Amino acid sequence: MTRRAMLAAIPSVCAAAKSNAEQRPSPAGRISEFVRLTDPVTETPVLRLTDPRSANVLPFAQNRFISSKRRFLIFSSDRSGKPCPFQVDLRSGALHQLTDTEQLAPRSLAMDAHERSAYYIDGAVLKELSFASRKTRTVAEGVTAFGIAGSSSDLCAFVQGKLKHLTTGRILAQDAGDFVLMRPGGAGCLFVQELDPTTRSIWYADIAGASPPLLLAKGSVSDPFWSPDGESILFLSSVDRGVRISEIHEVSVRGGDERVIAPTSQFASFAPNENGSVFAGASGSKAQPNVVLLIRSVRRELTLCEHRATNAAAVSPVFSADSRRVYFGSDREGKSSIYSVNLELLVEPTPVQS
Repeated sequence: MTRRAMLAAIPSVCAAAKSNAEQRPSPAGRISEFVRLTDPVTETPVLRLTDPRSANVLPFAQNRFISSKRRFLIFSSDRSGKPCPFQVDLRSGALHQLTDTEQLAPRSLAMDAHERSAYYIDGAVLKELSFASRKTRTVAEGVTAFGIAGSSSDLCAFVQGKLKHLTTGRILAQDAGDFVLMRPGGAGCLFVQELDPTTRSIWYADIAGASPPLLLAKGSVSDPFWSPDGESILFLSSVDRGVRISEIHEVSVRGGDERVIAPTSQFASFAPNENGSVFAGASGSKAQPNVVLLIRSVRRELTLCEHRATNAAAVSPVFSADSRRVYFGSDREGKSSIYSVNLELLVEPTPVQS
């Protein structure tokens, strides 16, 4: 090769090296699985947190699983041979197994408000894991779903087919459900019952038991979240407007008619940020399988990146407490993995409660 040919080849070699570097782990690769990618649609930087050679699953988006104080995230992974709880440091990428489980319900992981403990269902047993001591204790048996309030001692759960307030032992509902979410402040909880593969009902139960459970919504509904003030719930509803579309609806826990907050680009899953001003959604569109931001005030959408997941409902995007990042899951590179996108230039940060 001549000297001139060698000099001419340098730019292409450098470009190839740069391209390969984008796919390799960060400098902390020995303790980290972080890989920085560039989205092919928006050219947005996307960070992959976990190796897709194992199945890594985020908890329910309604659960607290991202630490706002110590910058870590808890998730489930089968990298040890079966699903177990893991923790990843969001600064260094270092991850480690929290405890061993036999039959972990992967999406059940949830932290208490003080970020001292994690709760999860192992088999039909609700357990608490102390982050400090790594010791576990049994909270209740025969549990199929649970929800935790601001206090780590305030829990509601479906125990042997009945909705029970574990703190007082009070039975709130007799019929089994598959999802529980406690109201901010702990005054009540909502629960979801699956009536058939396409139909669900959402109910509200008062902790004091002063009135029977109240039906809030029914139909092709999913992904219920409390509004910031705890006076209403937000959820996805698939409705017929000549064609089938997905809308974000809101209904008061005092009862009344549903109201439309915004139509969406076929959201299959979604979550609001801390103050309810912005929504993150995973589009179920086959042509545009994207993670999308929806600005509530103007009903405007902004594409963040592709998710390309085989099941858009499992993407389950969720905001960090300060609204600076969105985390989501996708099996686009093999088994399910966890990704994040920075929003600092797009969304006003929200205050983090101490």
